[in-house]
Amino acid sequence: MEIIKMENTNIALVLIDIQKGLDEWDYYGGNRNNLDAEKNAGLILSEFRKRDLPIFHVRHGSTNEKSPLLATKVGFEIKNEVKPAENEPIYTKNVNSAFVGTGLENELKQLNISNIVIVGLTTNHCISTSVRMGANIGFNVTLIADATAAFAMIGINGQKFDAEIMHQTAMASLKDEFATILDTQAFLENL
Repeated sequence: MEIIKMENTNIALVLIDIQKGLDEWDYYGGNRNNLDAEKNAGLILSEFRKRDLPIFHVRHGSTNEKSPLLATKVGFEIKNEVKPAENEPIYTKNVNSAFVGTGLENELKQLNISNIVIVGLTTNHCISTSVRMGANIGFNVTLIADATAAFAMIGINGQKFDAEIMHQTAMASLKDEFATILDTQAFLENL
Protein backbone atom coordinates (compact mmCIF):
# COMPACT_ATOMS: atom_id res chain seq x y z
CA MET A 1 0.00 0.00 0.00
CA GLU A 2 1.20 3.48 -0.76
CA ILE A 3 1.20 6.58 1.40
CA ILE A 4 -1.74 8.80 0.53
CA LYS A 5 -0.74 12.36 -0.33
CA MET A 6 -2.83 15.17 1.13
CA GLU A 7 -2.88 16.98 -2.22
CA ASN A 8 -5.26 14.22 -3.22
CA THR A 9 -8.69 15.83 -3.04
CA ASN A 10 -10.51 12.56 -2.44
CA ILE A 11 -9.23 12.08 1.11
CA ALA A 12 -11.08 12.41 4.40
CA LEU A 13 -10.31 12.11 8.10
CA VAL A 14 -12.47 9.82 10.24
CA LEU A 15 -12.17 10.25 14.01
CA ILE A 16 -13.69 7.34 15.92
CA ASP A 17 -14.86 7.22 19.55
CA ILE A 18 -12.55 9.86 21.03
CA GLN A 19 -14.99 10.29 23.90
CA LYS A 20 -14.76 11.35 27.53
CA GLY A 21 -16.08 7.99 28.76
CA LEU A 22 -12.91 6.28 27.57
CA ASP A 23 -11.07 8.12 30.35
CA GLU A 24 -12.71 5.69 32.80
CA TRP A 25 -9.81 3.26 32.54
CA ASP A 26 -10.97 0.93 35.30
CA TYR A 27 -14.11 0.15 33.31
CA TYR A 28 -12.00 -0.81 30.28
CA GLY A 29 -9.21 -2.81 31.90
CA GLY A 30 -7.16 -0.33 33.91
CA ASN A 31 -4.12 -0.05 31.64
CA ARG A 32 -3.91 1.97 28.40
CA ASN A 33 -1.12 2.67 25.94
CA ASN A 34 -0.46 5.72 23.73
CA LEU A 35 -1.31 8.39 26.26
CA ASP A 36 -0.79 11.04 23.57
CA ALA A 37 -3.27 9.46 21.13
CA GLU A 38 -5.84 12.23 21.54
CA LYS A 39 -3.19 14.94 21.18
CA ASN A 40 -1.89 13.28 18.00
CA ALA A 41 -5.41 12.95 16.62
CA GLY A 42 -5.82 16.67 17.32
CA LEU A 43 -2.66 17.49 15.34
CA ILE A 44 -3.96 15.58 12.34
CA LEU A 45 -7.41 17.14 12.71
CA SER A 46 -5.81 20.59 12.73
CA GLU A 47 -3.95 19.85 9.49
CA PHE A 48 -7.11 18.64 7.77
CA ARG A 49 -8.90 21.81 8.90
CA LYS A 50 -6.07 24.02 7.58
CA ARG A 51 -6.36 22.33 4.20
CA ASP A 52 -10.17 22.44 4.23
CA LEU A 53 -10.42 18.66 3.74
CA PRO A 54 -13.45 16.58 4.77
CA ILE A 55 -13.65 15.52 8.41
CA PHE A 56 -16.08 13.06 9.97
CA HIS A 57 -16.57 12.32 13.66
CA VAL A 58 -18.01 9.02 14.85
CA ARG A 59 -19.01 8.40 18.45
CA HIS A 60 -20.20 5.29 20.22
CA GLY A 61 -23.64 5.33 21.80
CA SER A 62 -23.59 2.25 23.98
CA THR A 63 -26.73 0.23 24.61
CA ASN A 64 -25.25 -1.04 27.90
CA GLU A 65 -26.71 0.92 30.83
CA LYS A 66 -23.42 0.55 32.78
CA SER A 67 -21.23 1.88 29.97
CA PRO A 68 -19.59 5.30 30.30
CA LEU A 69 -20.51 5.76 26.61
CA LEU A 70 -24.27 5.65 27.18
CA ALA A 71 -25.80 8.63 25.34
CA THR A 72 -27.29 10.06 28.56
CA LYS A 73 -23.89 10.19 30.33
CA VAL A 74 -21.15 12.82 30.19
CA GLY A 75 -18.81 10.16 28.81
CA PHE A 76 -20.73 10.17 25.53
CA GLU A 77 -19.28 13.61 24.70
CA ILE A 78 -16.39 13.92 22.26
CA LYS A 79 -13.15 15.00 23.96
CA ASN A 80 -12.02 18.60 23.75
CA GLU A 81 -8.80 17.72 21.88
CA VAL A 82 -10.89 16.83 18.82
CA LYS A 83 -14.11 18.71 19.48
CA PRO A 84 -16.09 18.88 16.22
CA ALA A 85 -16.47 22.19 14.44
CA GLU A 86 -19.99 23.24 13.44
CA ASN A 87 -19.62 22.09 9.83
CA GLU A 88 -18.12 18.66 10.68
CA PRO A 89 -20.62 15.79 10.59
CA ILE A 90 -21.04 13.60 13.67
CA TYR A 91 -22.32 10.05 13.33
CA THR A 92 -23.45 7.93 16.24
CA LYS A 93 -23.05 4.16 16.13
CA ASN A 94 -23.92 1.45 18.64
CA VAL A 95 -21.76 -1.34 17.20
CA ASN A 96 -18.02 -1.55 16.57
CA SER A 97 -17.98 -0.43 12.93
CA ALA A 98 -18.23 3.24 11.99
CA PHE A 99 -19.96 2.07 8.80
CA VAL A 100 -22.85 0.09 10.36
CA GLY A 101 -25.99 2.03 11.21
CA THR A 102 -24.51 5.35 10.12
CA GLY A 103 -24.55 7.28 6.85
CA LEU A 104 -20.75 7.52 6.79
CA GLU A 105 -20.17 5.21 3.81
CA ASN A 106 -22.83 6.92 1.71
CA GLU A 107 -21.55 10.41 2.49
CA LEU A 108 -17.94 9.46 1.70
CA LYS A 109 -19.03 7.94 -1.61
CA GLN A 110 -21.22 10.96 -2.48
CA LEU A 111 -18.12 13.13 -2.03
CA ASN A 112 -16.07 10.72 -4.21
CA ILE A 113 -13.77 9.99 -1.28
CA SER A 114 -11.68 6.88 -1.84
CA ASN A 115 -8.94 7.47 0.77
CA ILE A 116 -9.66 7.66 4.47
CA VAL A 117 -7.35 8.37 7.39
CA ILE A 118 -8.51 6.83 10.67
CA VAL A 119 -7.67 7.86 14.24
CA GLY A 120 -9.41 7.06 17.51
CA LEU A 121 -10.22 4.52 20.19
CA THR A 122 -9.82 1.64 20.78
CA THR A 123 -7.34 -0.07 18.50
CA ASN A 124 -8.51 -3.66 18.90
CA HIS A 125 -12.23 -2.89 18.90
CA CYS A 126 -13.88 -0.11 16.92
CA ILE A 127 -10.71 0.97 15.12
CA SER A 128 -9.86 -2.54 13.92
CA THR A 129 -13.45 -3.26 12.91
CA SER A 130 -13.83 0.05 11.06
CA VAL A 131 -10.46 -0.29 9.29
CA ARG A 132 -11.30 -3.82 8.13
CA MET A 133 -14.77 -2.88 6.96
CA GLY A 134 -13.55 0.32 5.31
CA ALA A 135 -11.00 -1.65 3.31
CA ASN A 136 -13.53 -4.37 2.49
CA ILE A 137 -16.02 -1.87 1.06
CA GLY A 138 -13.35 -0.33 -1.14
CA PHE A 139 -11.64 2.53 0.69
CA ASN A 140 -7.87 2.93 0.82
CA VAL A 141 -7.25 3.21 4.56
CA THR A 142 -4.37 4.87 6.37
CA LEU A 143 -4.32 4.19 10.11
CA ILE A 144 -2.32 6.44 12.42
CA ALA A 145 -0.77 4.10 15.01
CA ASP A 146 0.04 6.67 17.69
CA ALA A 147 -3.32 8.43 17.30
CA THR A 148 -5.05 5.26 18.47
CA ALA A 149 -4.85 3.37 21.76
CA ALA A 150 -5.87 0.12 23.42
CA PHE A 151 -6.63 -1.12 26.91
CA ALA A 152 -5.32 -4.24 28.63
CA MET A 153 -7.51 -7.32 28.21
CA ILE A 154 -8.04 -10.67 29.87
CA GLY A 155 -7.61 -13.69 27.57
CA ILE A 156 -9.66 -16.86 27.42
CA ASN A 157 -7.47 -18.54 30.04
CA GLY A 158 -7.49 -15.60 32.43
CA GLN A 159 -4.12 -14.28 31.29
CA LYS A 160 -3.80 -10.48 31.31
CA PHE A 161 -2.53 -8.96 28.08
CA ASP A 162 -0.96 -5.52 28.45
CA ALA A 163 -2.43 -2.60 26.48
CA GLU A 164 0.70 -2.23 24.34
CA ILE A 165 0.55 -5.90 23.35
CA MET A 166 -3.13 -5.54 22.43
CA HIS A 167 -2.34 -2.44 20.36
CA GLN A 168 0.65 -3.96 18.57
CA THR A 169 -1.09 -7.23 17.70
CA ALA A 170 -4.10 -5.30 16.36
CA MET A 171 -1.75 -3.19 14.22
CA ALA A 172 0.06 -6.30 12.97
CA SER A 173 -3.29 -7.83 11.96
CA LEU A 174 -4.25 -4.72 9.96
CA LYS A 175 -0.87 -3.87 8.41
CA ASP A 176 -0.70 -4.10 4.63
CA GLU A 177 -3.80 -6.25 4.15
CA PHE A 178 -6.29 -3.65 5.42
CA ALA A 179 -4.36 -0.41 5.90
CA THR A 180 -1.18 1.54 5.55
CA ILE A 181 0.06 2.11 9.11
CA LEU A 182 1.92 5.33 9.91
CA ASP A 183 2.66 7.37 13.01
CA THR A 184 1.64 11.02 13.30
CA GLN A 185 5.06 12.44 12.45
CA ALA A 186 5.50 10.27 9.36
CA PHE A 187 1.99 11.11 8.19
CA LEU A 188 2.47 14.85 8.65
CA GLU A 189 5.90 14.73 6.97
CA ASN A 190 4.39 13.03 3.94
CA LEU A 191 1.64 15.55 3.35
